This record gives sequence, C-alpha cells and structure tokens, in this order.
Amino acid sequence: MTAAVPTIARPRTHIAVLAVLGLTHLLNDLMQSLIPAAYPILKDAYALDFVQIGMITMTFQIAGSLLQPAIGMMTDKHPAPYSPVVGMMFTLSGLVSLAFAHSYSVILVSVALIGIGSSIFHPEATRMARYAAGGRQGLAQGLFQVGGQAGGALGPVFAALIIVPWGQPSLAWFAVLALLAMALLVWIGSKQRQISAEFAALRADGRKAGSAARHAPATIGIGLVVLTLLMFTKNAYGESFRSFYTFYLMEKFGLSIPSAQMMLFIFLLASAVGALIGGIVGDRIGRYRIIWISVLGPLPLTLILPHVDLFWTGVLTVLINLIMASAFASILIYAIELLPHRIGLIGGLFYGLNFGLGGIAAALLGIAADRYGVEAVYTLCSFLPLAGLLAWFLPRIEEGAT
Repeated sequence: MTAAVPTIARPRTHIAVLAVLGLTHLLNDLMQSLIPAAYPILKDAYALDFVQIGMITMTFQIAGSLLQPAIGMMTDKHPAPYSPVVGMMFTLSGLVSLAFAHSYSVILVSVALIGIGSSIFHPEATRMARYAAGGRQGLAQGLFQVGGQAGGALGPVFAALIIVPWGQPSLAWFAVLALLAMALLVWIGSKQRQISAEFAALRADGRKAGSAARHAPATIGIGLVVLTLLMFTKNAYGESFRSFYTFYLMEKFGLSIPSAQMMLFIFLLASAVGALIGGIVGDRIGRYRIIWISVLGPLPLTLILPHVDLFWTGVLTVLINLIMASAFASILIYAIELLPHRIGLIGGLFYGLNFGLGGIAAALLGIAADRYGVEAVYTLCSFLPLAGLLAWFLPRIEEGAT
C-alpha cells in the first residue's frame, strides 16, 4: 500500500497587483536614474571631477543600502504595507531638493534622501511580489525587476529630452511621478492583507505535507556569501555603465550628450528585457542554470568590448546587459529559498547590496577614471565577469514554490 500524498493548493497569481508593483518600481527607479543621467550637466555646472561624480553615486547608494536590511528585519516581524508610501515621500523631497541644489554638499544631501526613499520602498515591495506570485516566483520577480530596470533605462531619455534642454530645475517636474507612485502604493497596501493570508495558508499546507525546506546553517552561509559576491561583480560592471558610459562614448567616439544618453537608454533597456526573460525562464529550467548562463555568457563579449568601434560597442553592450541582467531575479529567489521566512530581510539585504556595493564600485571606478582615463576603466572592468566562476561553489538546493 502507498500513502496518499497531500495535495498543496497554489494560491492564484495576482497579475494586476504584480503589474502595479512593477509600475511603482518603474517610477521609483526612474526617479533614481535621473541622478546619473544628470551627471554631465552637474559636472559642467559645478566643475566636478570623476572622483566627485563617484562620490555622488556612493552617497546615494550607501544611503539606499544601510537601512534596507534593518527595515527588512523589522517588517518581517511587523509587516508595514504602507511603508513604501513613506519611502516615496523621501524620494519626492530629495528630487525637489536636487532640482534647486546650489552647491556640491546640497547635491549630496539630496541624493541621500532619494537613497533613503529606496531603502524604505524595496523590502516591503519585495515581500508583496513574493506573496502575489502564487507558484510563479520567477514571473513575479521578473515583472518586478522589469519595472525597475525599465525605469532606470528611461532616466537617460528624460535627461536628453527634458533635463539637458531645460536644465537642473526641470528635475522638480518629476515630483508628479512620486505623487502617482504614492497613490498606487496605497492601493497595493490595501490588497496586502488578503494576499498575505493566501500565502500564509499555502505555507501552512506545505508544513503539514512535510515540504517545508530547512537548510543547514553552513548551506545558508555559503549560499549567501557566493550570491553576494556574484551580485558585487555584476553591480561593479553595471555601475561602470550607469556612471561613466556617457563619458566613455563622448570621449572615445565624440558623441554629443543627448546621443550618449540615448545609447545609455538602449543599454539599460536591455537590462529590463533580460530581467523579465531570466525570471520567466528560471521558472522552467531552474535558478541555478540561469545563474550559470549569466556568468559564462557575457565573458567573451566584455573582453572584446573595449576594442571595437561605435556600432559594435552598441551591439555588445546590449548583449552583455541582456545576459547579465537575467540572473538578478534568480539570485534573489535563490536567496529567499535559503531563508524562506525572512523575505523582508533578504529583499532589504540584496537590494541594499545592490546599492551599497554599486556605490563602492562607483567611487573606486571614479578614482581609476581620473587617474588612468575612462577607456582604461572599461578595459579593467572587462575582466570582472571572471569572478562569476564562484558560482561553482553555490550549493544546490531544491527549489520550492513558496
């Protein structure tokens, strides 16, 4: 005789909630992306060097990283569905302050406020994406990520169309986007009780069926360290583009600011597409395989990039970012599956790492750009994907739906 295996019902995937979450992530990251998109204007207006540019990025991203794990731990114990609205208030104030900043120190304070806004937004938004996913975690994180990546890509477009012709004060016009995001986040917060109850019921069924995963502390520790290192190398390479790509194109190929901003938009748009594809494919073939594809795929392309003309620079940067971005949803879900009861902490930690490690990389790359030139930075960064071979040490875990 064989024992009956309990059937665990999956809650439905809340596509409308995921779509709105993706839209709020788009608005949040669009406002963030206005900071590096405005660098050429700020550099000329305040006679900044590359070290100071890197310090602006580091200030913004460190401010966005320090609070996120703490907020994630707090919301794990006491869910705060409306906390992203508070975060958006900080972003709004920072954006208006940056529009009318009259000194380098005010610029630093302004970008710090925007960073704090992101640190409050991401942990609870990550939890909601997890809950609303049903059994389609890759799709959920892919939609959430595609919103953020698309928002980041739109920053250079708005810079080229609005900020360059109208100047630094035009940044204040984007405050309307913060108000729209706040309204959407209020609606999402109103849905969280129902959706979290469905998720809790699923998790309880999983415990009854004996399917709740429990990983050894060593497995969790090794997994999180490897995932952190993978995140750092990807962020360091990506930050070289967000902060310095426009300068690279202007210096090496003589492009105008609007043309360089449009090239940056194409590069960042590839991130959005890659994040969505990686999330969907990860549901089918597994997170581990997606991570390996993102490690090995871009390596030959990054090594070739510093030695090609403008056309192939555009083609290669799109392919590189398309492949590299495919892993972020898988990395985040992999980490959540290591610690499935600490969604806020993992969301805060990995989005915090995204900001903090990227900020450190930006500062170091800024020093290198001032000392050796922007082109030398891209030659150096072309070897960074080699560090992705650390994925060999990533522990294999059974991927669950919850």
